[in-house]
Amino acid sequence: MSVDLSSLRGKAVLITGASRGIGAAAVHAFVQAGAQVGMIARDSAALEGVAKDTGALPLVCDMTDFAAVADAVAQMQDRFGKLDVLVNNAGVIDPIAPLSQADPAEFGRLIDINLKGVFHGLRAAMPAMGPGGTIITIGSGAAHNPLDGWGAYCSSKAGAWMLTRVAAKEAPHLRIMSLSPGTVATDMQRTIRASGINPVSQLDWDVHIPPEWPALALAWMCTPDADDWVGQEISLRDEGMRKRLGLGA
Repeated sequence: MSVDLSSLRGKAVLITGASRGIGAAAVHAFVQAGAQVGMIARDSAALEGVAKDTGALPLVCDMTDFAAVADAVAQMQDRFGKLDVLVNNAGVIDPIAPLSQADPAEFGRLIDINLKGVFHGLRAAMPAMGPGGTIITIGSGAAHNPLDGWGAYCSSKAGAWMLTRVAAKEAPHLRIMSLSPGTVATDMQRTIRASGINPVSQLDWDVHIPPEWPALALAWMCTPDADDWVGQEISLRDEGMRKRLGLGA
């Protein structure tokens, strides 16, 4: 099928972790669909590069700081008069280490970004959105399957999925859901490969999907065609979903 993104024209969309990978690809996808896009990241130089390419609004922000996240939402409202979509994408993979050896400070930093950062996005965006607003969390198969060396990441993604489910229950007037993209050819996968820990690090590079695939899925999830998945998690491992979106061979 051809994906109709015409309903995104004029929507105010905020994407976290937008300086690279899935986040940067999503900025391009939403801008191309005619949305008004704001993008959050800590790396100001990388963010400015994406802004130069797309015209999106750069918002330098640390997702571990709730006041900064709330300010980014306020800036979206000031610039565009509203907030229609939040893509909670920011996340890290380190520390990759057995629980018996993981650095406690690094473990805590990951939880601050991957779990508390998702909460900060929800907490700032939910009161700012009118009925029909969309919030999408970037999920992971790691939320459902334990992997050696990924105790921090698996725990954070499981927690983020539960936060998403609770948010969908508490705010039925909003469209809240999750996207589990599978393995994507990004810098995070390079870090995973270099670790040599667990089977994911052994995957051939050509099995990873390009970041443009989850970017298209995210844009589609913000259209009425995805209403049947509100409150649920969409997986790009699902061949039927890939076919629906026209992805792959």
